[in-house]
Amino acid sequence: MASLRFQGLRSVFRGQCNPLRTQQRRWAQVHDVRFLASHHNPNHVLDRYRSKLDQKAKQEGHESIDSLKEAFSDKIQDLRSKASTVTTPEPEAPIHNTTQEPAAAKAPISHAAREVSGKASPIKPLSSFLDVEKIRELPPKEIEALWRLRFASSSTSICAAIPLEIYQRIMNAARQNPQFVLPLPRGATEDQQETTADIHFLQWAFHPPAGEPAAPSGETANTHISTVIFTHLGAFKMHGSFAQPHTTITHYLDLADDKGLVLMHGQVVPDRGVSTMEATWLASCVQRFYDFEGQASGRKSELVRMFTQGDAENFKVEELMAEAEKLQ
Repeated sequence: MASLRFQGLRSVFRGQCNPLRTQQRRWAQVHDVRFLASHHNPNHVLDRYRSKLDQKAKQEGHESIDSLKEAFSDKIQDLRSKASTVTTPEPEAPIHNTTQEPAAAKAPISHAAREVSGKASPIKPLSSFLDVEKIRELPPKEIEALWRLRFASSSTSICAAIPLEIYQRIMNAARQNPQFVLPLPRGATEDQQETTADIHFLQWAFHPPAGEPAAPSGETANTHISTVIFTHLGAFKMHGSFAQPHTTITHYLDLADDKGLVLMHGQVVPDRGVSTMEATWLASCVQRFYDFEGQASGRKSELVRMFTQGDAENFKVEELMAEAEKLQ
């Protein structure tokens, strides 16, 4: 049986560092401001300054404070209006557009989301790697070859072209199980006869797409960009959501509608303890553990679900390692 370096994995289930819950910022505080409004009697102010107001009224030639207030009513109203919060003005007239379709009304929102994903997001759009419109004219086999050629000279990149059907199965499982752990075999040392392995923590995330879909809204598969980040389990246990990942994988669906392909690009951070070949192994394990209706059917999918449910009693790291060894 394999010997594993998995200190900290059990604490994931015990709740000391539970990735199944959002990381809590201990310095964050919530203040209920619903009852902070001040309710005072304005007559208290009038009583306090009555003598001074009487003196001011006589200086201005008025018989009483009331006549002074009446004389300055316009100025008081003007000062109040300037001091108040400016509200959003109402439109001069209702705007009726009988020519615009409901779907078109949603277009600015969709466009804005794509602008944010393409410009403000740290995720590079597919167009930063390839001329998307030109490669649409090519058959899938040539697109896959160009995609691999694009990163052939990079020693820290991994890539793949995934059939849309397989990706959708993986994505459906990922939405229900966005976090998991994978073992990375390290081989046996000279003084050990058993195989050792490091445990790595992975997290899925879904972002707005950067490119325009090839199919109409509602029919397109290009609804998102997904990412998978890999972190050493020990680093995640120590730093939580602030742990630095060593590998980031991005899935692009720009060509999913017309070519049935999802292009995957992975970037490995140098000097984080994982080589490009080892990151490639972890990336391949994602499909083999998340394709519930394909390669992950059986015990692999059960392990993923048990981890999501926090089933520490039945989730065994030894079984996880045994399933991973079958992939070699």
